Amino acid sequence: MHRRQLLAASAAAATGITLAARATAQTTDDGTQASFDTVMAFMEAMGGGDMDSMGALMADDMVWQNEGDPALPWIGTWEGKETIFGFLGSFSQNVQVTHWENQDAFASGDTVAVFGRMKLLLTGSGAETDEFTFALRAKVRDGQVVLWNWFEDSYAVSQAFHAT
Repeated sequence: MHRRQLLAASAAAATGITLAARATAQTTDDGTQASFDTVMAFMEAMGGGDMDSMGALMADDMVWQNEGDPALPWIGTWEGKETIFGFLGSFSQNVQVTHWENQDAFASGDTVAVFGRMKLLLTGSGAETDEFTFALRAKVRDGQVVLWNWFEDSYAVSQAFHAT
């Protein structure tokens, strides 16, 4: 795809979103829209604690990558649906999301990017982070998420995790 076409497709697919409202990409092909909708549905199911819907939207060979401070127990790479559900159990024992706001989302083909702001309460230390930005790169295959590549301010999260 030529650079101008890629930029036009990205700009056309851009839309602000929140978990409370379903978002749609604008002026896009059916495959891109389907990828966008799959990621938004997965994010909505995760935010609502709907593990059945999450499981249905996860490929059996899905890869979940959290980038950041390796001292945090949820930083790393998890492969496969069952392994990811195990990781999510550990994550939910350590972290409570106190604020979540999707601000921008873009889709092109099988790839979706979401950017936003969030705050966390680290249950072990009782410390809460200040609001920070996050970024997500997700990939979709046949209506299921195959990659969830998560980026957050792991310095702020690590500081709260290790607070005494």
